[in-house]
Amino acid sequence: MELSAPLLKGAEAIRTPALVIDLDAVSDNIGATLRLLGNQPDRWRPHLKTAKLGLIMRTLVERGIRQAKCSTTLELETACKVGYADVLLAYPVTEPQAEMVRRIAGAFPAVRVSVLVENAAMLTPWRGSRVGVFIDLNSGMDRTGMLLDGYGEILALAMEIQAARLRLAGLHFYDGHANAFAAQDAERLVHAGYDRLFELVRRLQSDGIEIPEVVTAGTPAFPHALRYNRFADLGVLHRNSPGTVVYNDRKSLTQLPAGAGYRPAALVLSRVVSLPGPSRFCADAGHKAVSADAGVPTCEVLGHPDFLPRQPSEEHLPIDVPAGALLPARGDLLWLLASHICPTVNNFDHAVIVSGGAIQGIERVTARGRHAPLE
Repeated sequence: MELSAPLLKGAEAIRTPALVIDLDAVSDNIGATLRLLGNQPDRWRPHLKTAKLGLIMRTLVERGIRQAKCSTTLELETACKVGYADVLLAYPVTEPQAEMVRRIAGAFPAVRVSVLVENAAMLTPWRGSRVGVFIDLNSGMDRTGMLLDGYGEILALAMEIQAARLRLAGLHFYDGHANAFAAQDAERLVHAGYDRLFELVRRLQSDGIEIPEVVTAGTPAFPHALRYNRFADLGVLHRNSPGTVVYNDRKSLTQLPAGAGYRPAALVLSRVVSLPGPSRFCADAGHKAVSADAGVPTCEVLGHPDFLPRQPSEEHLPIDVPAGALLPARGDLLWLLASHICPTVNNFDHAVIVSGGAIQGIERVTARGRHAPLE
């Protein structure tokens, strides 16, 4: 599907490169996700590494989504401030980061704060605290978590959590490697992982371990997770955790269900700054603006399917056009749809907020970066 460049009154006055967030599109994307979840906000635990802005996090809360997960203590603190009731820090925590988590949990006693653990030693910072724990499971990414076939070790950890009088909040099973599954195999492979997770939950229950929740499915696995309903048979809440869906990017728009109503909500506005050759120009959107972690091209130029972004440097984005095609003029505006929006949002200190085709103001990217490394 070819996407057109937006029409934004006053765009010429914006200093580029700039992150531009369309609140109308954000609302549509939240609505699309809720519809896919049967209009049950309690089934969505969005990953806030994408949303980043307190404004957008609060927008989710206002739509009834009171639980979330995040990756940094700054995201955790921001989520607590804007009104979430339940936040999972879905990243392994070590000291002295654990002290920051305890401090945040103490400052927001009404919020259920949880962390990930994958062995008994990781329980030490949370003993005597009100912080809950999710057991982190290795879905096949081989990044973090306990192996699913090590039932004895998982059961022993669950029993140690109980003995420590800590709150076992559930199981965390992030299957982000679904991003690499072939389209024809993806649902079968995602469901095969959930079948193993289902059997694990069933065995834990038979051994007296209550599992209130399982958290799965970032954006790549989300469409397939929607069609897996077995956890309800065990009385366990299955929450999905896509975050990219709030804004969307080149990749997610090819993965999400066609016709669901998703559209780009966060774009980078750029300008042509140089014309170095007869079929190449350069824009001010290098990898310090549009993240390059997803490879090249880092983005697409909306309204110009014939423009081909090449390898960026820090501040420069070379773009080729077909031989003989007309080059844009220096100073022309370009609307860029990132290949990976999550780290792209994290590149900016501020976002231009728009609605109804008009600029509404500027918002700080509240949870960009991290807390200071020392007091």
